Amino acid sequence: MANGSNVVLTGAAGSLGRRVAQRLADSDDVARVVAVDLVEPRQLPDRTTFAAADLATSDLKPLLEGAEVVIHLAFAAGPELDEDGVAKANMEGTRRLLDAAGAVGARHVVLLSSATVYGAWDANPVPLTEDAPVRPNPGAGYPAQKAEIERLGAEWLTDHPGTTLTILRPAVAVAEGEHSWLARSLGITANIRAGSDDPPLQLLHLDDLADAVVVACRSHLDGIFNVAPDGWVSGEEARALAGGPPRLPLPEWAVTTVASVLWRWKVGRMPPGLVPYTMHPWVVANDRLKATGWAPAHHNEETFVDATVGTPWSRLSPKRRQEIALGATAVAGLAAAAGAFAVLRRLRRRHR
Repeated sequence: MANGSNVVLTGAAGSLGRRVAQRLADSDDVARVVAVDLVEPRQLPDRTTFAAADLATSDLKPLLEGAEVVIHLAFAAGPELDEDGVAKANMEGTRRLLDAAGAVGARHVVLLSSATVYGAWDANPVPLTEDAPVRPNPGAGYPAQKAEIERLGAEWLTDHPGTTLTILRPAVAVAEGEHSWLARSLGITANIRAGSDDPPLQLLHLDDLADAVVVACRSHLDGIFNVAPDGWVSGEEARALAGGPPRLPLPEWAVTTVASVLWRWKVGRMPPGLVPYTMHPWVVANDRLKATGWAPAHHNEETFVDATVGTPWSRLSPKRRQEIALGATAVAGLAAAAGAFAVLRRLRRRHR
């Protein structure tokens, strides 16, 4: 990155955005950072100004004037939001931001995607490299939106010769007391899962992800880069680290039914389209990004313990754990049956 570069950072109030903003402010070759979000961060680093904006509706060009680099972290998700509306806003916000970046002559853009774009499939190689095809699982809204953001970025790059674009595909990102929406949705310590075995797990520390964003920004990395810790842990190792209850395997249709009902009622965290991501492997290789000089400072086990330490389960007696596990099995079975019954009732009504 050229000396004295101006950087625009979206999603600046989030857990990742705050980390990136601080690192940019600490960099000698950054002249100014414009932190963009709907709400102002609790603290603004030196040489950082805040701009409140809705990417889907605000006039973005004035905010980007003079920017050499644009980092796009903003992304909305959650059961409390209208799924179709927020997806449209995410795509429209990305498109409008890229249009503004092109209009002001920005030379480099960093887009935050996700390793979920590879899809969770039984035949996936372990690990996946950046050469693997993008194929989100059907009905998985979050991965599909991230794949569309990548497509918009590729179109922007083609339409703006002489520019560079970094697409980062991180694994599940967490830190002590801070879980990304994806981590909360997948339930990294959940004990009710589809299938008989848990897939291997990668947990990326938010600090390492922030470092990757800054490396991409400063070096104008061009292309697609996975962001992940070295290696992974097996599902069995993850359960042992969590000190969690016995796993309650259920058929995929049952878990999907329960997830669908809870998601529709806006009380569940997992969208039904993410159920395959709790069943099949989708861990990624980090060799390409490491070749640029980035290296993860945290390993999977350390990050997992930091993110899950002090769970109520770990403080229960063995007898009480057994009682709760048996009770949870019964509840899970009843919930699955109730959800299936509701689906059958709707199907019968449609055929009448």
